Amino acid sequence: MPLYEVAILERPTAKEREEGVQEKLIMPPTPVVAGDEQSAAISAVMDSDKFFIDRTRMQVLVRPFL
Repeated sequence: MPLYEVAILERPTAKEREEGVQEKLIMPPTPVVAGDEQSAAISAVMDSDKFFIDRTRMQVLVRPFL
């Protein structure tokens, strides 16, 4: 199976954006072995119990490991 790198960002709320707050890196790029990009993203989110993540504000970034 292919190797992917997955990172999770937390987007600011509308009020926070007005105050100049930018995205926060919640989970640094992490290697994930998965069949496809979607499976890698799901796996990273499900395994991210050690991070508090507001799932309505998160952005999951996935790229193939080259």
